[in-house]
Amino acid sequence: MLKGIAASAGVSVAKVYKLETPKVVIEKKTVEDVAAEVAKFEAALEKTKKDIEGVKERAAKRLSEEELAVFDAHLMMAGDPDLHDQVVAAINNDNVNAEYAVDSYANMAIAMFETLGEYFKERIADVKDVTFRLKCNLLGVLIPDLTSIAEDSVIVAHDLTPSDTAQLNEFVKGFATEIGGKTSHSAIMANSLEIPAVVGCAGVLEAANTGDIIALDALDGEVVINPDEETIAKYQAKAAQYAKEKEELKVLKNEASITSDGHQVELAGNIGGYADVEGVLNNGGEGVGLFRTEFLYMGSKDWPTEEEQFQAYKQVLEGMQGKKVVVRTLDIGGDKHLDYYDFPEEMNPFLGYRAIRLCLDQTDIFRTQLRALCRASVYGKLCIMFPMIATVQEFRDAKAIFEDVKAELIAEGVAVSDDIQVGMMVEIPASAVLADQFAKYADFFSIGTNDLIQYSMAADRMSQKVSYLYQPFNPSILRLVKMTIEGAHAHGKWVGMCGAMAGEPKAVPILLGLGLDEFSMSATQILNARKQVKSITFEDAQKLAAECIAKDTADEVLETVASYMGK
Repeated sequence: MLKGIAASAGVSVAKVYKLETPKVVIEKKTVEDVAAEVAKFEAALEKTKKDIEGVKERAAKRLSEEELAVFDAHLMMAGDPDLHDQVVAAINNDNVNAEYAVDSYANMAIAMFETLGEYFKERIADVKDVTFRLKCNLLGVLIPDLTSIAEDSVIVAHDLTPSDTAQLNEFVKGFATEIGGKTSHSAIMANSLEIPAVVGCAGVLEAANTGDIIALDALDGEVVINPDEETIAKYQAKAAQYAKEKEELKVLKNEASITSDGHQVELAGNIGGYADVEGVLNNGGEGVGLFRTEFLYMGSKDWPTEEEQFQAYKQVLEGMQGKKVVVRTLDIGGDKHLDYYDFPEEMNPFLGYRAIRLCLDQTDIFRTQLRALCRASVYGKLCIMFPMIATVQEFRDAKAIFEDVKAELIAEGVAVSDDIQVGMMVEIPASAVLADQFAKYADFFSIGTNDLIQYSMAADRMSQKVSYLYQPFNPSILRLVKMTIEGAHAHGKWVGMCGAMAGEPKAVPILLGLGLDEFSMSATQILNARKQVKSITFEDAQKLAAECIAKDTADEVLETVASYMGK
């Protein structure tokens, strides 16, 4: 038995499919016919683009727009003139073979991103993925085709790239990887596909061989290679029980999210675009608590036009059939970049020129988005929220631009809803502390815990060295959440949460007790959260929250929750 991190819930017993990355050996060679070598490179580059497009097309059947955005990034990288020009220059000037020139370019790009720190780890993975595919095409090396898996299998690998996870078909019953964590790309994909995944399972690649039987327990983070019949029966029974519980949750799809003593909350879904709407509705979502509009920008080759944005927002509002849709305005910067815009180089981009700071500076970009949103507002129940708000003046300035855009459209004879709520993200400690003042101007708050935690603890959540400080259950975080809710409620305003904490089963009863009005999460988490809400009383949740707030450490809070949930 091996232990790892349970990253996507479920239990499977199946045959091992051992994914071994082809060995690509790059040798430096001198070429005589540079024109032929350039032609070879350009043909391989075109094939690489077609390969990525094919992977994206197959993936579109199973993945959301947000998850598909990684392939848009890969296509942009493969189509980057810098890649083409530098490789061609190396072939022409140094008379080197194309694969050596590509490898040199990849090493240079990776080294550059590494100097920029933890924020750019995803970019490094993208460079490796795209250039590896390109080198394979140059050398005629076949990349394993996971779409060809035709029997129930559990994939065992060192790690899975975005291209790998996009190819997983209905025969893949889970995977175990040597590296990774709960927030790694492969873990996020597994949750979306609803397949079990155990990551960070050291030694699994060496222990398993294709054709072995594997028991994958992604509830407790256990992996057993070639289990005996008794062990197989145990895990099969556990898998059946888990499947039964998932099926039972479906009866809650159309029920209200209400505690046993009558306190009602709203359970909503986080989306990246229209493709995610169906998942929210199918899982009983009562609205959209976060529409991440940055994917419209990241999936485009230039700033999306007002009309393009209007169509996207209209489609989502109509798709949600009158249910509330909270749209976050452009939240770009930090680790989210655009190929058509040069951000300033900063020591710490997460604390720099991004989100509302960019929008208040580049008001033409901001006004275009707000015009599209206002035009779409008549097609549903729209709420607009501004990200990364630090001061009351920032919010007032942003809202003033919204009001000006709205008045401008009405003057043009364009219909605009008179019921648009305008709120803000609470993800900076300063805004949580001053929530009672912000609530004079904002119609609602949505707490972004992912950033709130890292800013409060001064700990980059992408850095493994300080990952122990990413503590959602630290009493300091709970107090900031409490302060935000109390500040809003004092002015009759509602509070949601759209960070990962909102869907965390151990957090739900605490957040409920603190008075959170709306929980927004991945669509697949909604029904389980509803089951939790319906199984407890608001009075008990309030007592639990008060106990947790008074603790000294995150571990003590978790022990208190475990004791409560064990009742």
